[in-house]
Amino acid sequence: MLYIFDMGGVVTTNASIDEKIAGHLGVNVEEFRKDSKDLFEKCSDGIIDTREFWKLYSERTGVRVTTDWFHWCFHPVLNEDTVRLIKKLKELGNRVVCGTNTISAHYFNHIERGDYAYFDQTYSSCAMGVSKPDTAFWKIILDAEEVEPKDAVFFDDKIENCRAAESMGIKAVHFTDAHKAAEEIGIGF
Repeated sequence: MLYIFDMGGVVTTNASIDEKIAGHLGVNVEEFRKDSKDLFEKCSDGIIDTREFWKLYSERTGVRVTTDWFHWCFHPVLNEDTVRLIKKLKELGNRVVCGTNTISAHYFNHIERGDYAYFDQTYSSCAMGVSKPDTAFWKIILDAEEVEPKDAVFFDDKIENCRAAESMGIKAVHFTDAHKAAEEIGIGF
C-alpha cells in the first residue's frame, strides 16, 4: 500500500506567515494577499521561484524586497503524533511518501529541518509543476510509484484536496489529528 501525506497541517503545523511578511513589508495582510496571490500560485507550481516572486512583487507594488521572507519567517512545528504514524506504517512494510503543495523557499526550509527525512520520497508541487487539487498531481505520484489509485491512501487537512484524490479512486482521509487518521485506516499506534 502507498500512503501519501500532505506536509503543512498534517506533518507540520500549517505555519501561516502572511501576517508576519506583511508586517515586514509595511503593508496590511489583505493587501499583501491580493497583490501576491497569482505570483504565489506560480511559485507553488514551480513556474517561478521565490527570488523571482519577490522581484515581480517589488515591480508590481513598488515595495522594494531583497529578502526572501517566505524562507526566514517560516517556522512550522513538527506533529510528533503524525511522525509516529508514518513510522508505524513503514514498520508494517508500506511505502510512505510526502505529496505537498509548496514553494521553493518552504521546500528548502523543510529539507534544512529534516522534515522530509521520514518519507521514502517527497513529491513537491514546485518540482512537479502542478498543485493540488489538480488531479495531475496524484497522477504523477501514482505513475512514479507504479501504484493503482485503489492501492493508495492520501492524508490532507484540506477537504478540496481529499475530494480531488477521491475522484481518482484514491482513499482520502481528511486529516484533523493523527489518532483519528490512524483509526480511519485501522492502524493502532
